[in-house]
Amino acid sequence: MARTGRRPGNQDTRKAILAAARDAFAERGFDGASIRQIATSAGVDPALVHHYFGAKDKLFLATMDVPIDPGELLPKVFEPGIDGVGERLVHTFLSVWDSPAGSPAVALFRSALQHEWSARMLRDFLITQILRRAMSQLDLDPEEAPKRSSLVASQMAGIVMVRYILKIEPLASMPADEVVRNVAPTIQRYIAEPLPKDV
Repeated sequence: MARTGRRPGNQDTRKAILAAARDAFAERGFDGASIRQIATSAGVDPALVHHYFGAKDKLFLATMDVPIDPGELLPKVFEPGIDGVGERLVHTFLSVWDSPAGSPAVALFRSALQHEWSARMLRDFLITQILRRAMSQLDLDPEEAPKRSSLVASQMAGIVMVRYILKIEPLASMPADEVVRNVAPTIQRYIAEPLPKDV
């Protein structure tokens, strides 16, 4: 009978779980991977995965070495409601990218441009940890929410590319408040205003 719980010897159980989780998330995506499958691959009991990492979304963040937890930041952006959400979202976004946490985020974004594994992980992170949460908290029309969220993502990814990766001036050194004033109205429109109808 297979033993469960902590791995014997001097093996690093946490690293084994992370390695199994990276493989599972890369192969099956966030929604398709399960704690039980990850635990089996790592040779540990599922309770040990929860002990080290908590819920699946926390494990996912750990596999990507994400320096911030969207579950802690996003409520401040979306709980006040749809009015002014564009301004709050861009302000919060810039506060993360302009902080020390921004350096690993830039590295992750660069990696996603070069490697399919990184691209899939970043895509899953954006969809499951940010966009899906955002749209559900704003109670948007479920038929329009995917379009609205992808439009928001396009704007934010553009800021990352121009301001932090390519460093195109004057946006690269523009004060954050000025970026917010220029970009927030577009984000607000994507989220709250009527979208053009298909013809």
